[in-house]
Amino acid sequence: MRIAVLGGDGFVGWPTCLHLSDLGHEVHIIDNLSRRWIDAELGVQSLTPMDSIQERCRIWMEVTGRKLHFHLLNVATEYERFRGWLTEHQPDAIIHFAEQRAAPYSMKTDRHKVYTVNNNVSATHNVLAALVETGIDAHLVHLGTMGVYGYSSIGAPIPEGYLDVEIDTPNGKKEQQILYPTRPGSVYHMTKSLDQILFQFYAQNDGLRITDLHQGIVWGTHTDQTKRHVQLINRFDYDGDYGTVLNRFLIQAAIDYPLTVHGTGGQTRAFIHIRDSVRCIELALGDAPKAGERVRIFNQMTETHRVRDLAQMIAAQTGAEVAFLPNPRKEADENELIVKNDQFLALGLEPTTLAEGLLDEIVDVAKKYAHRIDRKRVPAVSAWTRDIAARIETDPEGKRLRSVS
Repeated sequence: MRIAVLGGDGFVGWPTCLHLSDLGHEVHIIDNLSRRWIDAELGVQSLTPMDSIQERCRIWMEVTGRKLHFHLLNVATEYERFRGWLTEHQPDAIIHFAEQRAAPYSMKTDRHKVYTVNNNVSATHNVLAALVETGIDAHLVHLGTMGVYGYSSIGAPIPEGYLDVEIDTPNGKKEQQILYPTRPGSVYHMTKSLDQILFQFYAQNDGLRITDLHQGIVWGTHTDQTKRHVQLINRFDYDGDYGTVLNRFLIQAAIDYPLTVHGTGGQTRAFIHIRDSVRCIELALGDAPKAGERVRIFNQMTETHRVRDLAQMIAAQTGAEVAFLPNPRKEADENELIVKNDQFLALGLEPTTLAEGLLDEIVDVAKKYAHRIDRKRVPAVSAWTRDIAARIETDPEGKRLRSVS
């Protein structure tokens, strides 16, 4: 297939491009490189050194003989160029990663909230509108988030996108399936909830073929493809805005930094390893809905864990200390999370679960590149409200200069 990967320079986008290219697909990366600009804005770099996207593509060609096509294009702001690109290249499938992906970044300031909404919602709608206008019957696979469901404690498994309900009518009860009610916990998660509504409309109104993947928190470093050459290594975020919780714990353990658990640590989250994430993309591409069918929704996760349990597990394995800090997020102290992921299991996914070898792999990467870590960027300090901001701990190590007077 000819596949366009929007946001193919990103944390999940890059290994997905390599995985699909390795399978023999013609892969086109469309990216405006905004994630690299955000690194510059935040003053923090990927733990792993990243070459330019052009150099990465050159190395992949050198190693495998397969070409990755890169196109510098902003899907959210350059609609006419994107529509023209579709008309010229006629992809069979589009994988949509082209959204600002970090909840903490989306809550930093009003500017970050506005950017996240403008970028994410416009990018999604531009893709949908361009598919309708060009008449291209490409399967759209979107990387969403488990966060659209929220983190309540109703005790029932979260279904894959749709909820069976009974409605009282004058003629008695009627059964119906509706989208699972959204309860976003950040501006970022809100944009993913809005994406869902856009997908429902364009699927029913224009017959677009759409798959929405509600993904858990990604952890891990390598896929089989990124291991093939040191310059193919994936980006690895450790800072308080973009670093995912399990990866951050392992980084902290590797550099003798306290494992920062926010609040009680009673938040239960869904997780998936990076190599399972790219495998799920492959499986979703092979199970496309037909025109006229409703949006196909998968829960893209493999296991759930409570945050404090993860911290204690890693502390026991590495000898790291655990620090309980005020929570910058506005969320419940405790929640349960039971998630169904039957569809991917039925398609043949063999889940990668937390294993000591894989955890050691991340610690080894952290130790190798420890000299690139700015310890001041490790704390999570982006607060959800002004009141919460006043309570945030910005110095978990207690190294701030203090007056002796």
